[in-house]
Amino acid sequence: MRTLLDIFAQIFRTLWAHKLRSFLTMFGIAWGVGSLLLLVGLGEGFRSGNKRELAQYGKDIMFIYPGRAPAFQGNMNSARTYLLTYQDYADIRKEAPHVRNASPVLIRTDVRAVSEFASANGEIAGVEPQFNEIRYLPLKQGRWLNDLDESQRRNVIVLGDELVKNLFPGRPAVGATIILNDITFEVIGTVERVGRGDDNSTNMRGYLPYRVMATLFPLKGENHENSISFINYQPRVTDEHLLAQDEVRKIIARNHGFDYHDKNAFEGWDTIQNSKAVGTIFDAMNMFLGAVGLVTLALGAIGVINIMLVTVSERTREIGLRMALGATRRSILAQFFLEGVILTLFSGLIGMGFAAALMAILGTQQGPGGFDPPKLVPVTAILAIGSLALAGVIAGLYPARKAAMLQPVEALRQE
Repeated sequence: MRTLLDIFAQIFRTLWAHKLRSFLTMFGIAWGVGSLLLLVGLGEGFRSGNKRELAQYGKDIMFIYPGRAPAFQGNMNSARTYLLTYQDYADIRKEAPHVRNASPVLIRTDVRAVSEFASANGEIAGVEPQFNEIRYLPLKQGRWLNDLDESQRRNVIVLGDELVKNLFPGRPAVGATIILNDITFEVIGTVERVGRGDDNSTNMRGYLPYRVMATLFPLKGENHENSISFINYQPRVTDEHLLAQDEVRKIIARNHGFDYHDKNAFEGWDTIQNSKAVGTIFDAMNMFLGAVGLVTLALGAIGVINIMLVTVSERTREIGLRMALGATRRSILAQFFLEGVILTLFSGLIGMGFAAALMAILGTQQGPGGFDPPKLVPVTAILAIGSLALAGVIAGLYPARKAAMLQPVEALRQE
């Protein structure tokens, strides 16, 4: 125990004797580790943020919107606007074998909602009961729309979180009534807040049974009879999303009299394809961060190796003197081993602490949509610090072992 304490005392005396060199070495290691962890943390924040943004819509969601169909394929100058109808949705449910689930969506943004306590403007959407199986709409209180609400055309509504706060500030909403354009509706459920920030329209949306919405609040304009805003659907399995898309497009093109091969005639959004594109970005980001990490670790390792080689070379005479006074080769090697480990581990922990503190500060700020606060990745920290520690140990042990193998007289003669 006494010998170990003596070794630690010698290590700290040596580091203190070369304060500037020790500081620069530790700063380089800490900066390299901290920068690497911050880069990886930002990448993880971007990854999780985009996954969260996509998850707020639901799993494997696809959209088809009204579009413009050319009279002659590929000639958009002759295009005419077509609207989706409830019949399009019904045909998709009946004739598209690769579509697992679908729902028509009819949205109005000009319906004013009034409660006993306040009024608010938001989106009112008419949907069928299976809509919450397609979209991510976790219930907070009450219940969701059911088949009886739809078939009996009940005046019931489910409110999004922001709409609840605006219409019923600090008061219970379920069981209360609201008025939509002079028509009374009972609130049967509320939806938990979805996403981060205030830019998510889902939180400002109320949901009515589709038939009620189509009867009381149809879309305005000419030729809007039985028209809907868009259709949400899901493929039978994720890998069949392109097959499901083709089936949906064929049905829409047939019903509206144009060639389904003309892709310019369709307006839609495939979250599965979007997720794959984001995955490609993540793969490229991982490669970039991996390259940056390797360069950072290599530079840190070179710095550690350089300082340890210089340190041991300068202390060859010291090694010879200690051997002449009775020190064993094992104790000399142990000192340089511990010196390399302490230098790299302590510096690495400082860098990790710096990165963690900066990430915590960034975590208190509201980031833009699609970005989560950066996250410290423990595996990366362990690999970075461990690699630098290994480089420092090897760089210290190799010349120290050579010096320790010399006879004390030869070591004392070294300049």
